[in-house]
Amino acid sequence: MAEKTEQFEKPQQQMGGDITSLTVEELYDKDKFDLSTMEQGDVLALLQTNKNGLTSDEAARRVEKFGYNKLETKETNAFFQFLSFMWNPLSWVMEAAAIVSIALANGDGKPPDYPDFVGIVLLLLANSLIGFYEERQAGNAVKALMESLAPECKVKRNGEWKTMEAAELVPGDVISIKLGDVVPADGRLIAAHGQVSIDQAALTGESLPVGKEAGDEVFSGSTVKQGEAEAVVIGTGLNTFFGRAAKLVGEAGDDVGHLQQVLTHIGNFCLVSIGIFVVIEILVMYAAFRYAYRRGIENLLVLLVGGIPIAMPTVLSVTLAIGAKQLAEHKAIVTRITAIEEMAAVTILCSDKTGTLTLNKLIVDKPTIKTYAEFNGDEVIQLSAFACRTENQDAIDFCIVNSLPDPKLARDGIEELEFKPFNPVVKRTEITYKRLQDGAVMRVTKGMSHTILDLCSRDKTEAQIKALNDDVDEFARRGLRALAVAVDDVPSGEVDGEGQGMRLVGLLPIYDPPRSDTKETIDRSIALGIQVKMITGDQLAIGKETGRRLGMGDNMFLSKTLKDGPPPGSGYSSIDDMVLQADGFAGVYPEHKYEIVERLQAMGHMTAMTGDGVNDAPALSKANVGVAVADASDAARSAADIVLTEPGLSVIVEAIIGSRQIFQRMRNYAIYACSITIRVVVGFAILCFAFEHDFPPFPVLIIAVLNDGTIMTISTDRVKPSPYPDQWNLKEIFCYAVVYGLYQAASTLVFAAVIFHSTFFQDKFGVELPRADTSGSGENWVNDHIYHSIIYLQVSTISQALIFITRSRSWFFMERPSIYLMGAFVIAQLVATFIAVYADWGFTYMRGIGWDWAGIVWIWNIIWFLPMDFVKFGMQWFFTPKNTLKENKTPMAGGHSRRASAISGSSSARYYANRTKSLKSLERPRNFGQRLMNMNKKMSMDKKEMRRFSSVQTNHAAQVLNNNS
Repeated sequence: MAEKTEQFEKPQQQMGGDITSLTVEELYDKDKFDLSTMEQGDVLALLQTNKNGLTSDEAARRVEKFGYNKLETKETNAFFQFLSFMWNPLSWVMEAAAIVSIALANGDGKPPDYPDFVGIVLLLLANSLIGFYEERQAGNAVKALMESLAPECKVKRNGEWKTMEAAELVPGDVISIKLGDVVPADGRLIAAHGQVSIDQAALTGESLPVGKEAGDEVFSGSTVKQGEAEAVVIGTGLNTFFGRAAKLVGEAGDDVGHLQQVLTHIGNFCLVSIGIFVVIEILVMYAAFRYAYRRGIENLLVLLVGGIPIAMPTVLSVTLAIGAKQLAEHKAIVTRITAIEEMAAVTILCSDKTGTLTLNKLIVDKPTIKTYAEFNGDEVIQLSAFACRTENQDAIDFCIVNSLPDPKLARDGIEELEFKPFNPVVKRTEITYKRLQDGAVMRVTKGMSHTILDLCSRDKTEAQIKALNDDVDEFARRGLRALAVAVDDVPSGEVDGEGQGMRLVGLLPIYDPPRSDTKETIDRSIALGIQVKMITGDQLAIGKETGRRLGMGDNMFLSKTLKDGPPPGSGYSSIDDMVLQADGFAGVYPEHKYEIVERLQAMGHMTAMTGDGVNDAPALSKANVGVAVADASDAARSAADIVLTEPGLSVIVEAIIGSRQIFQRMRNYAIYACSITIRVVVGFAILCFAFEHDFPPFPVLIIAVLNDGTIMTISTDRVKPSPYPDQWNLKEIFCYAVVYGLYQAASTLVFAAVIFHSTFFQDKFGVELPRADTSGSGENWVNDHIYHSIIYLQVSTISQALIFITRSRSWFFMERPSIYLMGAFVIAQLVATFIAVYADWGFTYMRGIGWDWAGIVWIWNIIWFLPMDFVKFGMQWFFTPKNTLKENKTPMAGGHSRRASAISGSSSARYYANRTKSLKSLERPRNFGQRLMNMNKKMSMDKKEMRRFSSVQTNHAAQVLNNNS
C-alpha cells in the first residue's frame, strides 16, 4: 500500500506523450495506454495531475477536449422525426386511401379524385406537424426537469474540495466518494479509508460488492456500499465503462412500452372494424347493387378516411409527456416516463416510517414525563440538557436541547467542568458542572433506563424500581424511547471527586412524531383504494404506536416472520396471506423490503416502494414504481422511477392522483377514438346499404380535421381521477366504443330514415327537400347535395359532443372541461355549422342548407345527446369494480418484474415506438450487466471492446472468489 502511494507522489517515466499532446482516441486506445492497469504514478504523469487535483482553467481546457461527463442523447433529426409520425398502421391506411383517391378513383368519365387526395395528404401532414410540435415541446420540458436531477460529486479544484455537477468532471480530476454515492466517472483510487466496498452489479452482472484499495479501478455508475475514498478520474462520458456499455447495448427498438402495446390493440380494433365493413360494402355494392366502379370506390374512401383515428398515437404520447410536467409541479419528477401508467395502477404502497410518515425529528413528549423526585418535568428537561453536547450533537442531544424554551439555556447558570460523551458500552452521557448561583458541584447523567437505574444508589426503593419498570414498559408499549435522568452531589467540589450517590429524578419519553398531514394522507390513500404498509427498521412497538397514531392500524410483525412464518394465533395460514393483510413490518433489512415487494407482486398487486438510502435501491428497483423520497442518496435516485423533491407521504399521494388523471385522459380519448370508428363505419355503411346514399369522402375529411383539432386539447383537460386503481381494460374500452358508436350511428340512421321516407320536417317546420330526380341523370334523389350537407352537420356535431360523455364519470355538465377543450369545441362547431349552412362548392358535393335546417339538426342532436349519460351510467354499473383491495388486483403480463411489461410480442407494436421515442431517450440507462450477460439486446460486436468487458468481468469474479476464500 505504501509503495503504491509513493508511486503517486513520484511519477515514473514519461509515457511517450501526455494529455496535452495526445488525442482523445489515442488516450483511450487500450493497445497504447491502458489507464486501468498501468502503474499509478504513470497514470498521474500521463494525465498531468496530482493529488491536489486540477486548476479551474485546466479543467475548462479539458472540457473543450474531452466534452462533458455525460452520455450525450442522440438528437433525432427533426425532419425524420416529423416523417416518423406518418409511419404506423393507422397512418398506412390513410396513405392507402390517398393512393386509392389518386390512382384508383377514376372512371365514369371523371378525373382522379384530386380534392380528396390533397385533403388526405394535408390531414396527414397537419396531424404529424401538430404531434411533432407538441411532443417536442413536452419532451423539452421533461428534459429540463430531468436535468434538475443531475448528480453531484465532491471534487478537488485549485487544491480545495468543492461540490459540483458530475457532468463537469474531466480526466485528471481528483474526486471523493463515500457511502451511498454513485461513482460519477471511471477512476483509480488514490486513497481508501476503512474497508471500501463497491457494488458493480449494474455494470458487471455480479451480485456481490467488491472490496477496493488504493490503486484499484472504480467504474462510473457503481455504488459505494462501505467506506470512503479519493480517486483520480481516468475516463468520462462515453469513455467510461458505463459509457462503452451504453454504446454496445444498442437501442435497436426491440423494447416497446406498455403504451405501444395498448396503441397496437386499439389500432388493430379500428383496423379490423374498418376491414370488416369494407369487405361487406364491396360485396353489397358490386355484387348486390351492381354499382359502377367509381361510385363504389368513393364509398370505400369514406370508411377508410372517416374510420381511422389518425391522431390517436400522438394524443396519447403527448398526454403522457405533458402529464410528466404536471407531476413535477407536485414535486414529483419522473425518471421513467412509463412509470406514470404504473403509478396509476398501484394498489399497495410500502412506505418508510422515518422521514416519510414521520418528521425524522425526535421530540420529548412533555405531558407524559415521569418524575421520581422533587423536580418537575421542566426541571428534568433542564437537567438532562446539561448532560447534552451543545455542539456536534447527536439526535438525542439535539432533541432535548431544543425542548428548552431557548437552546442557549443548556448551559445557563452553570460552568462545565467535565463532559463525558455518549459511550455505546455504558450507554449514557455525563456532565460534572459548577452551579454559578452557589458554587455547588453537581453531576448529571442521562441514558438507557436500566443502566441509569443500576447506577443509582441514593433514595432507591423497591417502589421506585417498580414504578420505573412499569413506566418503561408503558413507554415501550406505546413505542416511546425511554431516557432516564439521574443527579449526584459532589461535596468536595473536585471534578473527579466522589459524589454522594446518583439519585433517579425522571424518565423522558422520546419519539419521532408523525407529520401533521400524514394521517389525512393515509385516509386519502385508503379512499383511493390503496393500502399503505409501514416498512421500518425501527422497533416493533414504535411501529405499532406510529400506526395507531396515524389510524393505519397496528397489525404489524417483525421481519423474522418472513422466514419463520406467521406467529401462532395470528390467524394467517401462510406468509403470503400475512404479508398481504399486515399493516406493516418492523426491524426490516433491505432484503426484507425486497422480499415483501416480490411477494406482493407475485399475488398480482402493483406495488410502490419508497426509500432514501443505498440499501433501499434493490427494493426500489424491484417495485413496479420505485419512489426516492426527498434528500435520497444518489443510489436510491438512480434505482427509482419517481424522485420526490419535498418530504412526506402527501407528495406520493399527489403523484398517484396526478398519474390517475393522466391515465384518465388517455382512457377517455381511447374510448372516444374507437367509438368514432364504429359510428363512422356502421353509420355510413348502412346509409349505403339501406338507402343507397353515397356520402362523399371530402366532408368526412372535414369532420376528421375538426375532430382532430379539438381532441388534441384533451392532453391538458381537467378530469376527475379514478376513485380506484387504474389499468388498461381493453375489453371495457371496446365495449364502451361499440355501445357509444352504435348509439351515435343510430342517431344518424334514424335521422336519415325520417328525411328520406317521411315529410315530418317539411310539415312541422316548413322546410323543403328534393324528392325526385329532376336532373334527368338517373341518379338517386337521396344523393342530392343538400342531403350530404344535412348528414355532414348531424354527424360532425354529435360526434364531437361525444367527448363530453367519455371524459366525465357523472353527468357531463357536472365536470367542467378545460378552457382549451371547450374553446376548441365551440370553434369547431361554429366552423362545421357555417360550412353546412353556406358551403356551395362543387368538389365537396355539398350545398348550403340554410339556418332552418341547421337549427333542426342541432335540436335533433341535442335530443339524442342528452340520454347518452344514461348509456354511460349503465356501462359503468357493469364495468366499475368495487373499491376493495382484493378486487383491485392488477396482474402484470409476462411475470412480475417491473420491466416485464416493456416487452411486447406484437410485431406491429414497434411501429408506434416513435410516439414515445423522444421521451424514452430521456430515461436513465440501467441494468447493463443483465443486458450484456443475457445478450437480450442487439449489440455491436467490436472485438476489442468485447474483450475489455470480458476481462473486467473475469477480474471481478476472481476478486469475489478471493474475498470469500
